[in-house]
Formats: sequence, structure tokens, C-alpha cells
Amino acid sequence: MKTARTTILLDADLLDRLDRHVRRQRTTKTSVIAAAVETWLDSHEATPEFPFLGIGRSQHGRLSLDGRSIARREAGRRPGDR
Repeated sequence: MKTARTTILLDADLLDRLDRHVRRQRTTKTSVIAAAVETWLDSHEATPEFPFLGIGRSQHGRLSLDGRSIARREAGRRPGDR
């Protein structure tokens, strides 16, 4: 994984708490901060409207036809509409 260097500014008390934590856990500030940022971003990113959308033919019978029907219904169109 490619990394890049950045600078962050922390309140002195928060930095002291971070220092104590990394010493106790025998880890690095980098790993703690990266995990914290990743967790924050995961909880604040917008959820996609369709968590999964597959395009193509299904090997499971009518699944792809039913999927198209559901997509048309969700879009407010009827089967004959194009």
C-alpha cells in the first residue's frame, strides 16, 4: 500500500492520551490514527442507493428478468415502457 506523509494538529491533552495508548498497546501513532480515520469515514460516507447491482445474464432462471422488472418498478416505469 502506498502511503503519504501528512501533518495533523492535536490538542496537547489528546496527544498525551494518544502517546499513553500507543505505549500501552505497543503500536504506532500512525496505525491508531489511520484506524480512527478509517472508522470515522466508514460511518460518515453516504450509503449507495443500490448496495449491489449486477448486469448481465443470470444462470439462475428468471433472476435477471425479475431484476429488470424490479428496476423498472423502482424507476416508476411499466414493462412496455422504454
